[in-house]
Amino acid sequence: MQLDFIFRSLARAASGDPELAAKEPYKAILSHDNAFFAAVGQQQPDAILALEQALAHTWLGTTPSEFESEVLAYLRAKQSEKFSRPYTELVYQPMLDLFDLLAANDFRVFVCSGGGREFMRAFSESALGIPREHVIGTSPVYEYKDGEIRRGGEVLGGLALGPGKPEHIFAYGGRMPALAGGNADVDIEMLESAKFSLLIVHDDDEREFAYVEGAERSQASAKTNGWTSVSIKDDWSVVFL
Repeated sequence: MQLDFIFRSLARAASGDPELAAKEPYKAILSHDNAFFAAVGQQQPDAILALEQALAHTWLGTTPSEFESEVLAYLRAKQSEKFSRPYTELVYQPMLDLFDLLAANDFRVFVCSGGGREFMRAFSESALGIPREHVIGTSPVYEYKDGEIRRGGEVLGGLALGPGKPEHIFAYGGRMPALAGGNADVDIEMLESAKFSLLIVHDDDEREFAYVEGAERSQASAKTNGWTSVSIKDDWSVVFL
C-alpha cells in the first residue's frame, strides 16, 4: 500500500511539471515501466532509493503532521483491489498474536520497515498496536526552524534495506534484536543479526499472495542457518484479522 501511495503522489507531482516528468523515477511511473515496478516490488536498493529521494523532494519543507494527513486521507479513500477491504484491515493475525506473546513475556516489540518510517507511523498504533516511537525504517532528515520540525531533502542514515536494517535497528535501539522476523532477501542481514530468526514464506495465493521473486536467497539462507521457516499456506489457520 505504501508503494501505491508513493506512485500516486509522485505521478500527481509530475503531472503538471514537464521538467520533473522527464526525470526518474517520475518518468518510469508515468510511463508504467514494468521493469522499474518489478525492481521496486523486489525492493532493489537503487529503485527504492530513487523513490525515497523523489519522496523527500516532493514533501520537502512540510511538517510531519502535513505528511501524515495525506497518508491518512489516502488510507480512508483506498482499499485492496484483491480483497475489497481497507488496507489497514489487512493485518496479519499471527503477527499480532506473536506481538502479544512477546509483550506478555517482557520483550520490547519494534517494526522495522525497508519503506518509509513516517508512512507506517501514521497507522502503527491503531492497526498494529505498536507505538509510533517503536517504528524503525527509512526516513528523511528533519530540520527544526522557527519553532517547527520540517522534512529535509535527504535520506537519514541510508536505506533500511539489507545491511541497512541492522544498522538502523542498532542506531535506534542500541542493541541487536533477540528475535527478528522477515520475509524477503532484504531481510537476510537483519535475520543474521538476531539470536532467533523467523522467515515467513508467502505461498498462499488464495488467502494472500504467492511469490518467490526477491525471496529466493532468504529461503536458501534459512536452510543454511537453521532459521525457522513458516509457510502461510500450511502453518497459518488464519491470515488477516
